[in-house]
Amino acid sequence: MPESPKNKQILTIPNLLSMFRILLIPLIVWLYCGRQDYPLAAWVLLLSGATDIADGFIARRFHMVSDLGKVLDPIADKLTQTAALICLLTRFPAIWWLLGVLVMKETVMAVMGLLVIRQTGAVYSAAWHGKLATCVLYAVILAHIVWYAIPQPVSAVLVLAGAASILLSLVLYTIADLRRIRAGRS
Repeated sequence: MPESPKNKQILTIPNLLSMFRILLIPLIVWLYCGRQDYPLAAWVLLLSGATDIADGFIARRFHMVSDLGKVLDPIADKLTQTAALICLLTRFPAIWWLLGVLVMKETVMAVMGLLVIRQTGAVYSAAWHGKLATCVLYAVILAHIVWYAIPQPVSAVLVLAGAASILLSLVLYTIADLRRIRAGRS
């Protein structure tokens, strides 16, 4: 199937929204760690999440899906999530588990993604389980930000739920990527 010129677009509204999300990261870190204004940090994180939803909707609805957007959007997600988790480490040491699982998943996914691109020449969009893992992770992060005195058992359950959703996504992406690599070889 020939590639559409739209796949190569760079300056699209969805891509600009992804860049905006990346620019929000230092503000989130400063609000959380510098000012310790947890409610405002949560609001800025929610703004970041809203622009994530908006960029995906606009990209699909107005046919602005681009190869750059397929890469930039998850990068913005992962940078935001990683920064938020590192901020939370200042108060919740158990977050190390969640951060470790996220870093492991993203490392495997980066390697697999490069192999898929090399074998197929295609960049694939996020799957439902990746979006689910992102939603669960944001819910865990927001719960820890806004519930300042979250009980340790509740925190542990949330961290486990986040890690489980990330691991499920990793397994399902790995299966899909291995199939794509095999199909690309034949």
